[in-house]
Amino acid sequence: MIKKIKKNPYTEVYTLGQHISMSAYKARRILDQIRERSYEETLMILELMPYRTCYSIFKLIYSAVTNANHNMNFNETSFVISKAEVNEGTNIKKLKPRARGRNYLIKRPTCHITIVLKNIALDKLYEEYEDYNISLKKSRWKKKNKSTDTTFHNMYSTGGLWDKK
Repeated sequence: MIKKIKKNPYTEVYTLGQHISMSAYKARRILDQIRERSYEETLMILELMPYRTCYSIFKLIYSAVTNANHNMNFNETSFVISKAEVNEGTNIKKLKPRARGRNYLIKRPTCHITIVLKNIALDKLYEEYEDYNISLKKSRWKKKNKSTDTTFHNMYSTGGLWDKK
């Protein structure tokens, strides 16, 4: 079962895979390798790793990028995996029949995988826009206050707040 959650619709795309039939420890081992990497590099790593869990993570990442491409017209090459988390899910319990009418409990662990993809291209545009706004504010401030002379006061040497008189 795969759920899509959008936190910031302009720069980030979330994907949440719930009740995936694998151990959280095994999934965490792979997600540590792909965290903070680009989308294309991540796909290459996941295709070449020899673990069964790579396929499920590959499907989650591919699904998130496809949805972002279709819904928001983002380019695939500008994505970076900013956050990848694994949480333990419920254990599926089965009974296996054994000798003399007894049974044996089989526990299958599940996990919930959350992957956040960040669009770098839009992130850079927002940073440039914020830098431009900050520079405009500074230029306005400098025009109003012509004297920008600042002095440093040391409160320990001059007595300051700690002087009891």
